[in-house]
Amino acid sequence: MTTFTQRLLAGLATMACLCCPEGTQAQIRLNQVGMYPNQEKTAVIEGSAGSVTITSDATGRKAAKARVLRKAVSPWSKKQRTVVDFSSLTQPGTYTIRSGKESAQFTIADQALRPLTAAVLKAFYLTRSGMPTETRYAGAYARPTGHPDTRVLIHPSAASLGRPAGSVISSPWGWYDAGDYNKYIVNSAFSVGIVLCSYEQNKHYFDALSVNIPESGNGTADVLDEMYYNLRWMLTMQDPYDGGVYHKLTTPNFEGFVMPADCHQQRYVVQKSTCATLDFAAVMAQTARIFKDSKDYPELSERAARAAMAAWGWAERNPRVFYMQEQMSRQHKPAVSTGTYGDMNANDEWYWAATELYLLTGDEQFATVAASHQPKRFSAPTWGNVASLGVYEVLSNEKLMKKDGATSQQGATLSSLLISYCDSLVATTAASSFQTPCGNSPRDFGWGCLAEAFCTNGLSLLYAYRLTGEQKYLTAAQQNADYILGRNATGYCYVTGFGTRSPQHPHHRLSEADGIAAPYPGLLVGGPNPGQQDKGDNVHYPSQQPDESYTDEMPSYASNEIAINWNASLLALLGWLEAEQK
Repeated sequence: MTTFTQRLLAGLATMACLCCPEGTQAQIRLNQVGMYPNQEKTAVIEGSAGSVTITSDATGRKAAKARVLRKAVSPWSKKQRTVVDFSSLTQPGTYTIRSGKESAQFTIADQALRPLTAAVLKAFYLTRSGMPTETRYAGAYARPTGHPDTRVLIHPSAASLGRPAGSVISSPWGWYDAGDYNKYIVNSAFSVGIVLCSYEQNKHYFDALSVNIPESGNGTADVLDEMYYNLRWMLTMQDPYDGGVYHKLTTPNFEGFVMPADCHQQRYVVQKSTCATLDFAAVMAQTARIFKDSKDYPELSERAARAAMAAWGWAERNPRVFYMQEQMSRQHKPAVSTGTYGDMNANDEWYWAATELYLLTGDEQFATVAASHQPKRFSAPTWGNVASLGVYEVLSNEKLMKKDGATSQQGATLSSLLISYCDSLVATTAASSFQTPCGNSPRDFGWGCLAEAFCTNGLSLLYAYRLTGEQKYLTAAQQNADYILGRNATGYCYVTGFGTRSPQHPHHRLSEADGIAAPYPGLLVGGPNPGQQDKGDNVHYPSQQPDESYTDEMPSYASNEIAINWNASLLALLGWLEAEQK
């Protein structure tokens, strides 16, 4: 193995063994992966800090002076902390910060987050469905094919005149969604969509990011090759007879914690839904634009455009078909008990899909629909609220931002909403416990919060930076990344295989069943979740406090599961941060 990513994967199992022993917590909290020379650099010390020193590991000499920014008190636990700044240190290298008997090592580098970004992208390859992952690409995590999905049944809830219940279809490829082995259109569309948004803003960076997957070396960026692997599956989920899109491909019940090749439940496509169909229409329209001149996938753009239009037509005829699993399971057998991705409001899906279709076609009918569903306030995008993906597209495209040489009313309104939202985030940093614009309210913590608050808010801040050029937004986005990577209340770097203390037992069937001690690398876990929905399942949380309600236990699906939308959000954020390092 000679490539950068192969060397990276080969060392990840060793890296995981260097983490702090389970049950211990470092008292100095900081980004454990890497910092850029010119970014703000802060650490948080539990309690009152005495003398703080920073020395160079190469020379053993004092390298910088740490400046105390403030004392901070947690609004929930009332724990006292000291926030220190050492932004004056800009020379690349490895350093140690000390306070009393405590110490922590950190690195400064020009491409500080490139290995992490590569691993986060590579994680999608490692979790591909329907193909073997080979040693030359996956290293120790190679495995045989599981879930070929070439004989999938039409569930009675999904029956149509052209495809009656029990019909056999082929629906291979795609990624395993989360800790389970099913595939869900709603989450897949969001995941591809948010990555493509970041790609369009940072093509120069992503085009050069090679991570050693089977498609590496063709004329297409690895990130687009990986998105294509999932898009191929998504295209199989559209009923060719009416254009509707099945909500998910699933087993009736979750599989046990076994490897994919050992799974034997029958798999089904179930009920079409308006939200899934509109999400599909949006991402296919986006795909048709981005892959328009692809030499490796010459038929994709046209096919995606046709699929998007057919899906839009179905949604217009079926505007309120929502996925209600319990009701469906009472009416049709077999009953289904896997993930729902249920959503009873499609306004945001209409907006995203209409915006993408207008950008693709220029047809004013889509502009009219988008205007009627335009959000009245900005919120960071999640799978259940995709309107902001449409906002991102408006703010990124002159066609929608400008009219007759001036900023359009739509562009002005959405810019104002985004900037106001981002300013409200930045305003909380000065009094925060961990020098971050997120994590300062109990509402910032919950299921998947590290992605759905920290990553997607970070991405929104980067759009504000791109619009205004104001450094405060870039700094705030980097602060959110620092939180994820270790400067937080638990002292975890929340991405598997990275940092000095990272999750060892994610709720992830592949990591649990493969016989390898170290989990699959490059996976973002959900994070602190005071809801603790899994507490009755033999899960033990160390704290009830919102930002400490995390446990590194395999059964903890509420705080320690992984998911493609979370990794996609992290990839979108990290790739953009890396791209800003000129």
